Amino acid sequence: MRMSLAQRVLLTWLFTLLFLIMLVLKLDEKAPWNWFLIFIPVWIFDTILLVMLIVKMAGRCKSGFDPRNGSQNMKKKVWYLIAMLLKLAFCLALCAKLQRFTTMKLAYVFIPLWALLIGGMIELGYNIFYVRRD
Repeated sequence: MRMSLAQRVLLTWLFTLLFLIMLVLKLDEKAPWNWFLIFIPVWIFDTILLVMLIVKMAGRCKSGFDPRNGSQNMKKKVWYLIAMLLKLAFCLALCAKLQRFTTMKLAYVFIPLWALLIGGMIELGYNIFYVRRD
């Protein structure tokens, strides 16, 4: 199943809009919802992305696949998987902190986000400076 660019953009916009509406209602104290409920649109969207990524990665396991063709592509997909897991860890830690389930310092909550941002900067630098241009 392939989605067109317009469908992906619409899906992203829809989930972002739903999350922001729920967030504003929570911050204005109009809705006494749990913070984990506020983040449901984010987690649904991330689940869709993770399933799509895992299906693409599992495609390498089918017979007749030449591993020499996509080693760089596989490294990129592994980075995407790690990035999604770091984002998920940050969202879960943030919700636990906001809901007061834990007395963790806020600096510790942001460690997965910082790791994600540092990894993103490293990938950007690698793509700018070390990728061979033909």
